[in-house]
Amino acid sequence: MTIGKQSVRTFINGKIFTSNPEQPYANAMIVRDGKIVWIGEQSDLENIEGDCVDLSGNRVLPGFIDAHLHPLWLANASTQIACTPPLVNSIADLIEQIRNLSTSNKSDKWIEGWGYDEGKLSEGRAPARWDLDEATTDIPIFITRTCTHIAVVNSKALELAGITKNTPDPQGGKIDRDSNGEPTGILRENAKDLVQRMLPAKSLEENAESLAQLSTMLFAHGITAITDLMSKSKPIDYFDIYHAAIKKGLKQRTVLYYLWEDLKEQPILGPDKIKRENQIHIGGIKLFSDGSISGKTAWVNPPFLDEEENYGIQMTTKEELLAAAKAAEQNSIQLVVHAMGEQAIDLIVDTFYGKKGWLIDGPSIRIEHAAMPTSRAIQRAAETGIAFVTQPIFVFAEIESYLKNLGSERTKQTYPIRSMLKSGIKVAFSSDAPATAWADPVNPFVGIMSFVTRLAYDGSDTGQDQRVDLTTAIMLYTKAAQEITRIPHIGQLSIGNHADFIVLDQDIFEMNLEKINTVLVKQTYMGGNLVFQR
Repeated sequence: MTIGKQSVRTFINGKIFTSNPEQPYANAMIVRDGKIVWIGEQSDLENIEGDCVDLSGNRVLPGFIDAHLHPLWLANASTQIACTPPLVNSIADLIEQIRNLSTSNKSDKWIEGWGYDEGKLSEGRAPARWDLDEATTDIPIFITRTCTHIAVVNSKALELAGITKNTPDPQGGKIDRDSNGEPTGILRENAKDLVQRMLPAKSLEENAESLAQLSTMLFAHGITAITDLMSKSKPIDYFDIYHAAIKKGLKQRTVLYYLWEDLKEQPILGPDKIKRENQIHIGGIKLFSDGSISGKTAWVNPPFLDEEENYGIQMTTKEELLAAAKAAEQNSIQLVVHAMGEQAIDLIVDTFYGKKGWLIDGPSIRIEHAAMPTSRAIQRAAETGIAFVTQPIFVFAEIESYLKNLGSERTKQTYPIRSMLKSGIKVAFSSDAPATAWADPVNPFVGIMSFVTRLAYDGSDTGQDQRVDLTTAIMLYTKAAQEITRIPHIGQLSIGNHADFIVLDQDIFEMNLEKINTVLVKQTYMGGNLVFQR
């Protein structure tokens, strides 16, 4: 075949997996003005025009789409204490890290950290205010747990927030207290907001610069499209932050999902902001139905292991879900609800069961995480067209907490991906980075490995009957993620789509499944242009 003279680039000699079920494999493709105009066997090419790029026999995949991510938070986490192995393996290590930072903290700014998981700490418990006070009582400290649903603060932070023995628990939150009723510094769900709202806000320019710098790191992991599942309209509108980040170098195609709390007070949606062809657009409204399994705030049934009265925390109501859904429908965007426990998932599924969706080109309702759906919930979600966006890295990285909180058999039943797919539910993989106890939380290859093996990082069995094959796992990070995020013209290497793809250093299809986490991205292309090279 031949092609007219335009901005043309021909890629040859690649082992291309396309994520297109109708043409899963190819070894050559032609890109004109950033889009694929031909893909197939190199032997069918009559001549090569334009630039020619030899892919050197390397494995090629479509660019990954992280359907549930927190990019701004991930970018800013680089300036905080990483409370994960190998840096922090104990509360004593954490105290030492805070002390080191406090001695160089001349301006008495807040000290922040992220990622602690008591299951990985040698003391076998979460840090409390008195532990943090050993590091400093003069500078306020705010440390977020791995799940991001819980924080621990020191006495100075409690003082600044006005939290005392007499402070009531906020709705949807819990202030942990000792036997005398004194706050321990551990704040669950909405209770952490009592302190978090006092943290110094970064400027629009600072946030935009952080996102621009993150762009290269995401490309290094093969991620060409992203989402922000905690977008806010105040104090600075995330829409403005991300647009400023583009000018500074952010290249990923990006969908923002705004918190319902922000949108119901100040609607900011409009046709220009929801246009999906734009690099940055608003794709949905986000609510929380519960918390996390590892933090024991997921709304479960039966209760957590050895805690007969602890069913977790319910964080929304049927009335709020219906109000948010009405706003989503009016703006032709998705309703996106965080839910991990059985009761949290049931609330969403039962609220919308049998109701017709309002979007025709994708799911109107998404359940994020969907860790513990019952077989009834799976069937009803399938019948209603509700999609599940899940994170295989959770049980892989947080196995200690899962086993402690659920027990071995119940842990193996979490994230029943095979059952979801068999029922017909649309499912996408994602990372939720940095909200997991892994030093490299955004790495798609770790997530893929964890669900094709159903083994945790320590070798624990996480449920062999729910393994998925490698082809399916890659499709859930590409084609399926596109169908759920609704970003147009990506997710498959097929004619008419953007030429967003990655070149790997190893052939992921010809290696030991338990070594997939060692795969590295050699090159990342967007629109046929090289944007990253290792």
